[in-house]
Amino acid sequence: MKKIMTKGILISSVVLFSIILIIIPSNVYADEVNVKSFSLEETAILQITNNSNENIDTFRIWLGGDFNFKSFKTEKGWLGEKTPQGVVVFKSSKSLISGETVKFGIKTDKTISGINWKALNSKNEQLDIGKVLLQEIPKVGTNNTIDQSTSNEIKSKSVIKIIPEKPNINSHLRIIGNDFEANMEFELYIDKSKIDNVVTNDKGNFITTIKIPEDQKPGRTNLRIVDESNKEKEISIKIGELDNRIPKTDNSKLSIQGIPKSMFIGEFLDIYGTALPNNTITVNITNSKGDIVNTSTIKTNHKGDWRIKEPFVIPTNWDLGKYNIIISDGRENAMKSWSVESNKTMSIIPSKNIFQQGEIMIFDGIVLPNMSVEVIISDPLENEIFTKYLQVDQSGIIKFEFQTNNTHNKGTYTITTTQGTEKNNIYVGLDQPPIHPIKIEFDKTRYDSNDIVNIELSGESNEIINLLVIDPSDIPINELDSIKLQQNGKATFQLDLKGYKSGIYTIQISKGNYQNMKTFAVGLQTGSGEIKINATKSKYVPGEQILLIGKTSENILLQISLADPDGNIIKEKETFSDKNGIISDSSFRIPNESIDGIWKMNVKSGSNFSILEIRVLKSIEEGMEVSIEEGGKITGVGNTLTIKISGAKQTTIIQITNSEGALVETLSLSPSDQGEIDIPWIIPKNIELGTYTITIDDAHSVIQQTFEIK
Repeated sequence: MKKIMTKGILISSVVLFSIILIIIPSNVYADEVNVKSFSLEETAILQITNNSNENIDTFRIWLGGDFNFKSFKTEKGWLGEKTPQGVVVFKSSKSLISGETVKFGIKTDKTISGINWKALNSKNEQLDIGKVLLQEIPKVGTNNTIDQSTSNEIKSKSVIKIIPEKPNINSHLRIIGNDFEANMEFELYIDKSKIDNVVTNDKGNFITTIKIPEDQKPGRTNLRIVDESNKEKEISIKIGELDNRIPKTDNSKLSIQGIPKSMFIGEFLDIYGTALPNNTITVNITNSKGDIVNTSTIKTNHKGDWRIKEPFVIPTNWDLGKYNIIISDGRENAMKSWSVESNKTMSIIPSKNIFQQGEIMIFDGIVLPNMSVEVIISDPLENEIFTKYLQVDQSGIIKFEFQTNNTHNKGTYTITTTQGTEKNNIYVGLDQPPIHPIKIEFDKTRYDSNDIVNIELSGESNEIINLLVIDPSDIPINELDSIKLQQNGKATFQLDLKGYKSGIYTIQISKGNYQNMKTFAVGLQTGSGEIKINATKSKYVPGEQILLIGKTSENILLQISLADPDGNIIKEKETFSDKNGIISDSSFRIPNESIDGIWKMNVKSGSNFSILEIRVLKSIEEGMEVSIEEGGKITGVGNTLTIKISGAKQTTIIQITNSEGALVETLSLSPSDQGEIDIPWIIPKNIELGTYTITIDDAHSVIQQTFEIK
C-alpha cells in the first residue's frame, strides 16, 4: 500500500465522504448545463444536470408570447418564486454541484413548445443559458403483453375521505384518495365548479388540501373526482357557514369584533365590526389611564362592514393591564375592553414589518435582566447570516440592529432570540410583506418512553398543517394528522410515547410543497466511548458559521459548548449522534463581536469528551495556504490525498508534477465564499513513488508545496 507524507504538515486521517466531493479527472464533465424536458399537454417536467465546473445556486425559466406559468413544484430543499414579469426563479440553500441533477414540475395555461432558461452561480453570474424544446411523453399503444385490466379510469373500489368531515366556507379541506389508477391526473370539483387537479402516486393514492371558495353556498353538495374519460367518483358533503364572518346584524348599529378577553405583548390585534354603510368611523384605543395609544379612521363598505387596515403587533412599551377600544360614527359610540398580559419572559418587536434593501432593521425588546441573549437572523433561504450575543443589564431592555444591503435576498427574515431555555421567533419582510413559515418546537430534546411530547406548531393564522411521525427506521408510524392553527397562528399537538422504542424520531410537517422536519430522542443514554470531532476549517472570522463533524457510538446523548479565549461559555446545547454514530451540527457561529484568540468547542457524553481548538481572527491574512493530508481508501478506486486550500480568491488551477517536472494532472476548482477548497484527489494506481510538487494559481498569487508518495 502506498503511503503519503508531507514536509512540515500535520497529517489528518478524518475524511467524511458524506459531505465532501471526490475529484475525478476534469475532462469527464463538459462545461455546460444539460436541460431536458418531458411534457404532456400543459404539464412538463424539467430535468437539470450540472455538467459545469461551478455550482448552480439559481435557475430561472420564462416563456415567450402570451404563455404563462400556472403553477410549479420543486424538489425538497428548493424554493420557487414567480415574479411579476412571469419569470419563475428557483433557489436553494444547498448548491447543485457538478454531476448532480434536480427536477422541477411546471404547469402552463396553454400547451407550449419550449422553455427559456438561465443557470446562475452564488454571485448571480450567468453559467449557461438556452431554450429547451419539450419532448412529448408518448401515449401508450396496444401491447398484448400488457394486463388489459389496467386503464386510466376510476376504479369501482376507489375511495375518497375528507378531513374535517364538516368543513365550512372559506376553510381548508384535506382530501385523501385511495385505490385510484396509479400515476394519473384527475380533476377535482365541488358540485360543478372545478377546484384543483390531483395526481396519484405509484400506488394509486393521493393527498391534497383545498380551500372551499368564499362564494360557495352552505348546505349539502357533491365532491367529485373526474378522470379523462369523464368517469367520476363522488361523495356527498355538508358545508357549513363561513367561520369568523362578521355577524349579520343591523348594520346601522355599531359593533366591535375580534377582541379576546386577554392578549399578550407581541401578539397581533385584528379588529373588525359593523357600522352605517359607506360611512367613516374613528377608532381609538386607550390604556388604563385613559391615554390614547392608537388611533385611526376607517371607511365602511356598502354593507356596513369595517376592519382595521392591517393587524398590528401589541408593542413592548404598552403597560400591562386593561385597555379599551372606542369607535364612533359621529352619532353614537361603542366600546369593548380587554387586558394586556405577558406570558413570556422575552418579547422582541421590530420597528416596522417591512424594510427596504439598504435600510437598517431595528429591534427593541424586554427580556429577563442580567442574563445574556443570543440573536440569530436567517434569510429567506434559511441561511444564518447574523449572530450576536447581547449582555443585558438590570433593566431587561435590549436593542439591536442589522444593516441590509442590495445583495440580501428579498422575502421573509426570521429573527430568533434565545435566553436560557426560552426561544422566540419573529418575522420581518425585506421588500415584501413577511410570511409566517411553519415551525416546530419541542418542550425538550429527549424523552423517556412513557413521556408526552408537547409539540408547538406555528404559522399563518387558521392555516392547516399536516403532521407525520417517522420512526428511527425512516418509516411513518401514524396516519397523516391535519392540524388547524388558531387565530394567533399557533397550535399544540401532544404525542404519547407509550410503546416507542429507543432511538431518534422525526416530526415532519407540511403545507402544500413546503416541508419542515425536526428530530427528538427517546430513551437515549450518555457514556458513548471515544468521541472524535473536527471542523471543516481551522480559522474563522467574526460572524462565521462553524460546521462541526465527528464520530462516536450510535444514538448517544451529547453536550456541545463553545467557549471564548477567556473561558466564557458563549453557547451550549444538547444533541445526539445519529443511528450511524455520526455527529453533525451547524448551529454554532462565531459572534459578530468577538475577540481574537483560540476558541474551544467541547463535545462530551458522560465522562467522555473531546475538545476542538479553532482560531478566531478579526480578518484572515491575504494570500493562499495549502496543506496536504493522507486520505482514506475508496473501494475499487484506490487511495486518496486530501488537498486543503485557504485564501483562494477565484477559480483556482491546481497542477501536480513529478520530480522531473512532468505533468501528472491538472484540476480547476472554485473556492467557497470563504476562499476555501477541501477536496480528496484520487492517486493514480500506476504512479511512481517519489517526490511530487503541487502548484496552485488563483490568478492573484501562486504557491507551491512538495509531498512524497511512498
